[in-house]
Amino acid sequence: MAKSKVYFTKDTGSKSLVRLYEKLGKDLKGNVAVKLHSGERGNQNYLRPEFVKPIIDHVNGTVVECNTAYGHDMGGHRFNTESHMKVMKEHGWSENFDIDILDSEGPDLVLEVPKGNILKENFVGKDLSKYNSLLVLSHFKGHPMGGYGGALKQLSIGCASSAGKCWIHSTGQSTDIKDAWEKEIDHDEFLEAMAEAAETVHDYFKDNVVYINALVNLSVDCDCCHVAEDPCMKDIGIMISTDPVAIDQACIDMVYNSKDPGRDHFVERVESRNGRHTIDTAAKLGYGSKEYELIDIDEEN
Repeated sequence: MAKSKVYFTKDTGSKSLVRLYEKLGKDLKGNVAVKLHSGERGNQNYLRPEFVKPIIDHVNGTVVECNTAYGHDMGGHRFNTESHMKVMKEHGWSENFDIDILDSEGPDLVLEVPKGNILKENFVGKDLSKYNSLLVLSHFKGHPMGGYGGALKQLSIGCASSAGKCWIHSTGQSTDIKDAWEKEIDHDEFLEAMAEAAETVHDYFKDNVVYINALVNLSVDCDCCHVAEDPCMKDIGIMISTDPVAIDQACIDMVYNSKDPGRDHFVERVESRNGRHTIDTAAKLGYGSKEYELIDIDEEN
C-alpha cells in the first residue's frame, strides 16, 4: 500500500494555506463545509479569521461549528446557538464568513459505527447533510483530555452535536449534559470512542474531504479552554493531506523530533493523556495510515 502523502510548509502566512491546497490537487466541489474551532471566549490561541480567510474564500466555504457540552460552570459560552453566535461575532467569524451551527436545530444526524467497539452510533449536527465536501481546518495543539487536538478530534468531538459530545465523552453512556460528565469512564475507551466517531464523519464524505493542520500557537491547552496556557513552542508550520491519521501522526512526529525548549512540556501533555492511542485506534480501524510521505513544498521551489 502506498504511503499517504502529507504536504508541509514552514511558511505560516495565510497565503500558504492556498499554496498547500493547490499542491495537494484535491478540488473540493459543491457546497463546502469548513470545520474549524471558533475559540472559547477568553482563549488567546485559536486560529484567527484573517489567517484562514484566503483558503475559505478559495473553496467558497461555509464555516461550520457545533455547540459544546459544557456550560458556564465549566467556563463555557458556546453551549447553545445564541451564546455560540455571540462568541463567533466577538471573534470575527460572522463578519467574514457565512456561519452554520450544525446542531442549531434537531434532530441530530445519526451515523452508524459499524466497526465500533465503544460506540455503535455517532450523533452529529444534522446540517452536515447540507454539504457535499468537507475541509477540516485544525489548530494542532495540546488538549487537557485528549492529550492533543488535531484532525481526528475535529472529526469526532468537533462535528458531534452537543448531545453527541456527551455521548463520546461518556463512552456511549449518556447524551445529556446534566449527567454525562458524572459517568465513570475508562480514559483509553474515551480515546477509542473519538477514533470511532471520527471514522463515521470521514466515511460520510467519502472522497470529498481535505485536512489542514496548523502547527502554530502550540499551547498544551485546547482552544476550548477559556483560561489556557500561552504557547510553549515556536510555530512549526502547516500540513495538508486527505488522510486524517497520517496528518495527525506527522504533526506528532514533528513535535516529538523538535529541539524547541518547550518540546518536553508539550510531549508530557500528550503522553500523560496517552494521546497517541487515538491515532493508533484510528489506524487499526483502517480509515487512515500512520505511514506517510512528508513532502516539503518549500524544498520544491
